[in-house]
Amino acid sequence: MNDLREYSVSSLSKEIKDTLEGKFSRIRVRGEITELKRYPSGHIYFSLKDEGGKISGIVWRSQVTRLGLAPENGLEVVGTGRVSAYGERSSYQFIIEKFEYAGEGAMLARIEKLRQLFIQEGLFSLEHKKTLPYLPLKIGVITSSAGAVLQDIRTTLERRFPREILLWPVLVQGQEAAEQIAEAIEGMNQLSSPPDVLIVGRGGGSLEDLMAFNEEVVVRAVFNSNIPVISAVGHETDTTLIDFVSDQRAPTPTAAAEMAVPLRSEVLSDLMHQDVRLRQGLGRYLQNLHLSLENKAGRLPNMLHFFDGVRMRLEDRSQRLRDILPEYLRGLRQSVRDEGRNLRPMTQYILKMAESDLRQILSQILAAKRLIFEKKNILESKQRQLEALSPKAILERGYVLVEDKDGQIKSRSSEIKKGAMISLVFFDGQRDAQLDTEKKNLPKKTKAKKKGLPSGDGNPRLF
Repeated sequence: MNDLREYSVSSLSKEIKDTLEGKFSRIRVRGEITELKRYPSGHIYFSLKDEGGKISGIVWRSQVTRLGLAPENGLEVVGTGRVSAYGERSSYQFIIEKFEYAGEGAMLARIEKLRQLFIQEGLFSLEHKKTLPYLPLKIGVITSSAGAVLQDIRTTLERRFPREILLWPVLVQGQEAAEQIAEAIEGMNQLSSPPDVLIVGRGGGSLEDLMAFNEEVVVRAVFNSNIPVISAVGHETDTTLIDFVSDQRAPTPTAAAEMAVPLRSEVLSDLMHQDVRLRQGLGRYLQNLHLSLENKAGRLPNMLHFFDGVRMRLEDRSQRLRDILPEYLRGLRQSVRDEGRNLRPMTQYILKMAESDLRQILSQILAAKRLIFEKKNILESKQRQLEALSPKAILERGYVLVEDKDGQIKSRSSEIKKGAMISLVFFDGQRDAQLDTEKKNLPKKTKAKKKGLPSGDGNPRLF
């Protein structure tokens, strides 16, 4: 026992890590993805399992865009990468660099699972299909700019009916292809001058090459498109989920271009045929109309004879009217006179009643006038009495009102303190004064101008 090598925990962890990384530096592992978690840091943590075991896995953020497919729980894949150990936790994990579907069976199972989901949601229902325009002015094409699809579509359109082509280049396979295709469909719909129809397609390839057109994000983008979509993916025998949701499915890109526009020669031929039919139909219509007019004209009476009869009847009626009119007017005048005689007694009675009412009203008016005159005399007498008693009349006779600073009238000297400010109200205005000023400041007394009035020495007096 003493000959056994002794390890520290750190050294043993390092040896295990070196052994694992040395032996399993580049391997492929097949299993079902489970416990998938995407962290804010961008790393993806998951587990790969089969019926006999499970291993932890990780995809570093820098490798996510190069995985080859989007991992999801329940997907059977083959992962390429290396095994590494984490000594601090005595754990190991499978670091993934690339994912592949575990054969066509795994891809078909995933496609079928999505297909059933879309059927339940009604994305493939015929009621959602849009009608393709007969002759679009602009055709949008979503495909790779490097493939032969664009050239096939351009050649076909030039041969059938040249139209403006708007290309949105995208990847058509790989992990980023589905996102780019979906973004292109949404972008075409948001253009200020969008195309009238979209062709989404690529050339043939394996099932894995066509998987971008089976992704959920692409199917939903086609379903939400306001522009009619023609799918043209792969060859005639290839079928993807986009074929079920698109408004029209073409077996090839060339067939998609043929569906998008009619054949120009056929359109011209049809227009010429319609022109001939229109001319012939118009000619037959005018001919039948002419015959109908001639037939109806033949059945019309002789207008000269017709107007002769009308003229004779008109003269006869005019003569009869001239004979009858004077007699009719005499009878009408007699009727008016008779009615006037019948109305005269009643009219006289109404006039007498009106005259009586008028006299009564005039009597009432005269009585009211006398009453108003009497009231006016009484009012004028009261007004004269009121003016005689008016304070203004008293002030005009030489009297003055005394008010304190608050505007209260004072009639006794005891009500006003010595030196107080007062206001003297004359009939033509108001003056302010101060009571009981010093004697030395007072001027000599002068004889009053009028008996019974205050002297003019400038010193206010109470009265």
